[in-house]
This record gives sequence, C-alpha cells and structure tokens, in this order.
Amino acid sequence: MFVSIVKISQLTKKYGDVIAVDNISLEIQEGEIFGLLGPNGAGKTTTINMITGLVSMDRGDIWILGKEIKRSGQEVKKNIGIVPQDIAIYEDLTCLENVMFFASLYGLKGAELKKRAEEALEFTGLLDRAKSFPREFSGGMKRRLNIACAIAHRPKLIIMDEPTIGIDTQSRSHILQSVKLLNEMGSTIIYTSHYMEEVEEICTRVAIMDHGKIIAEGTQDELKSIVTDKNSVWITVSGGMDKISQSRLKEIYGVLSIEIDDGVVKISTSKDVSNLHEIILYFVENDIPIKNIENKTPDLETVFLTLTGRKLRD
Repeated sequence: MFVSIVKISQLTKKYGDVIAVDNISLEIQEGEIFGLLGPNGAGKTTTINMITGLVSMDRGDIWILGKEIKRSGQEVKKNIGIVPQDIAIYEDLTCLENVMFFASLYGLKGAELKKRAEEALEFTGLLDRAKSFPREFSGGMKRRLNIACAIAHRPKLIIMDEPTIGIDTQSRSHILQSVKLLNEMGSTIIYTSHYMEEVEEICTRVAIMDHGKIIAEGTQDELKSIVTDKNSVWITVSGGMDKISQSRLKEIYGVLSIEIDDGVVKISTSKDVSNLHEIILYFVENDIPIKNIENKTPDLETVFLTLTGRKLRD
C-alpha cells in the first residue's frame, strides 16, 4: 500500500501580477526520491518554500505525513529536514556546534543532542573535523555540513534544493551516495538539481515544472515515453556490410525500420519489445563483426528540452 508523505492540492502563489505557482496538485509517496525539475523561474523553490512553511500559500492545501500544514505546521516541521540552495551555516561556530544548534531547534537536548550531531557528522564524513570552523572548508565540505545540519533530528522527509551546486566532482559523488543511503534508511526525499545526470542516477519519480505549472510527472521511463514510443539502437560494424540484409533484420519481432549509414546500422524498434539479443545474434550468426552498440533512446534531458523548449541549466 502506497502512503503519501506529501500531498498538494490546487496550490497557488502570486507575487503581484506574477503567478509563481499555478494551481498545482501533486503526491509524493513514502520511500521515494522525488525529483522536481524546471528552468529558472519555473516555481520549484516557491513550491518548496510553501511545503516547508517559509512562504504562505494564496490558495490550496498541503498535507505532510497526513497532517494539514495550515493546522499542524509546528508538528509537521519536526519531521522535515531542509538542505537549502544557499549554504546556511555559521562560520564562527565549529562543525559540531553548527549541527547541535540546528538540531536543538527540533527539540533535541543534552546528551542525545550531542550524540545525534556526532552521528550526522559521521554520516557526512566530517566527524574528524567536528572542532573545525566552516571558514576553513571547501565548498563541498560546507555543502556536506549543510546536510548534517538537516538530518541530525532524523526527519522522515528531507528536502534538498540544489545541494551540489558549485562543488567538485568528488564532493558531488559523496553527496549523491549520501542521498541514496538516507533513502535506504527510511527518509523520503524531494530533490531539485540543475544537473540532469544526478536526477537520472538517483530519482525514482520526477515532476517537471514550467511557468508555475507541473507539465509532466512520472517515472523516468514514463516521461521518456511522452517523447517517443520507439527505441533506437545504433550498431557500428567493422566489416561485412555486404552481408547485412535489411529484409532479414525486419523479420525480427519488434523491428520497425533500418537505416545504414557509413558503417552504422540504425535500427528502430518498438519500445515494448525486448529484442536486442535477437538483433545481436543476427550479426554474430552472419559473421558481421560488431565494433560498438549504442542505445539512442531519449534521455531525460531530451524529454525536458522537448517539453519546456529550454535546457535545464539555461
């Protein structure tokens, strides 16, 4: 049975004449890593700020863990961890003091407060720097401290708004692995990013926003099916072109069309048919040496560009 951690109904927010969030409805299930994508100005951060109670809604309703935030805001917030886009830590407090301060806002005290703070630092790989000051840290380490501050109270819902922006590859990899582990440990995560490869790697379901509206939502495969109902496989061969029979290849169940271009056999197949093994077997049985195989099925970036007309990082 699916349990809704977040349920949004007809959510709307205006700033003057500008509609930042336009009557959106959305459900996020327990255990998901839910990607929220959109170009700059699409309404993602405003939506997140309304979920966390930082911004008031003009119309609509939000339920977190079955409780309406208009009536149970303080109780709900105890179960939310927020990793903001802008680093929110105090440079004049040590690592440990930062985490303890933020965790104390959720009611943790005494020995339990320190224990949870140390666990959060250990989880983010910063326990050995507990007494260090953030001003000594790289951007990636500050981002990891930001995460430690958000998870020490063990929230059921973690919201991460661009948690890897402006950091090095190693730190980004560490954070992505942390997101997966937090999810495995029981946290539901809302994740926004300008890096499509991150979303493709970790998110179980994705919503795409543009101009304040949710224009598409689903699993990655469901979103890709919006763009095309076909798969495309490009097979580069290193000889034997004269042995290729397009009519024979078309006899393979699911093959729709074939194009041969300068040593590359471009085969379009039905998305619902798994026939790559049979296609490869044809080349092997006919002694046609395969040099390379590429799956040209549209990626999430292609879906995003098709739906919004813009690249994610424009």
